[in-house]
Amino acid sequence: MTSSNSTTQLPVSIESLSRQFGNKNALNNVSLNIQAGQVFGIVGENGAGKTTLIKHLLGLYKAQQGSVKIFGLDPVESPEQVLSRIGYLSEEPDMPAWMTVSELLNYTASFYPSWDMTYANELIDMFEVSPNKKVKDLSKGQKARVGLCLAQAHRPDLLLLDEPSSGLDPNVRNDILAAIIRTVVDEGRTVIFSSHLLEEVERVSDHLLMLSHGHVLLSDSMDNVLTQHHRFVINKTFNELTTQNLPPIIRSDSNGKECVIDVFGDKQAIEAELAAQGSKVLSYKSMTLNDIFVARSKQQHPTAETMQ
Repeated sequence: MTSSNSTTQLPVSIESLSRQFGNKNALNNVSLNIQAGQVFGIVGENGAGKTTLIKHLLGLYKAQQGSVKIFGLDPVESPEQVLSRIGYLSEEPDMPAWMTVSELLNYTASFYPSWDMTYANELIDMFEVSPNKKVKDLSKGQKARVGLCLAQAHRPDLLLLDEPSSGLDPNVRNDILAAIIRTVVDEGRTVIFSSHLLEEVERVSDHLLMLSHGHVLLSDSMDNVLTQHHRFVINKTFNELTTQNLPPIIRSDSNGKECVIDVFGDKQAIEAELAAQGSKVLSYKSMTLNDIFVARSKQQHPTAETMQ
């Protein structure tokens, strides 16, 4: 069950967070609030700042500039109070190789007063992992399933998943995603899901944070992200458009006769303005999450790499 003050304090509140490693800006003035019960997806290329952000949430990094609050507390100053309410799964879960799965469950349970062993055993059974198998004999997929069990069995108010399905087969990934959905739907807890697999983030998230080179490219509801980005091909060059009367143009590409524009805003309003300018729409498509990421990355950083 969620703690009594989880409804009065935001699970995550970050204000103007910046972090440098040498001359590299890992995070640049990041601010966000995450509401209780959200599935909050974080996407970005390798080195975008996703893991650095999550390490701040875990209290592994102290904010150089700005502030990080988890349920109203600084995770560096109040680690026990914060970590007791967090479940965490990374791409490579760190588990004692010599333990059996059953021994690992019992060992981890000793750290959490709220540990639900019945629930833990249900998850292990659902994930079809033998409790008598040693960790060293588990496949990467089985380790990911056990790791998800360890992250959830104390029923944390905040579940942090950092690239939990990277390199795993589709069946394992589906297990992880199903567990995320069940966590939120059944108990209204909060999930932060960081991944470079855009289609997975799109499937489960109701809010999206898009990072590139430490900068926030976009933070909005998933519904707005997918319904408010549009790609038009028109029979004018970009220079012939009156752009100040259009919603924000994220990217444009002109060949001298026609122009492709990626626009963020209301589709009907965009079409009406294009028509008022005498532009003919030659084709239209709704942008995929990958299209959106590539367009916004190139807008912010013209040499940015695309997502794989």
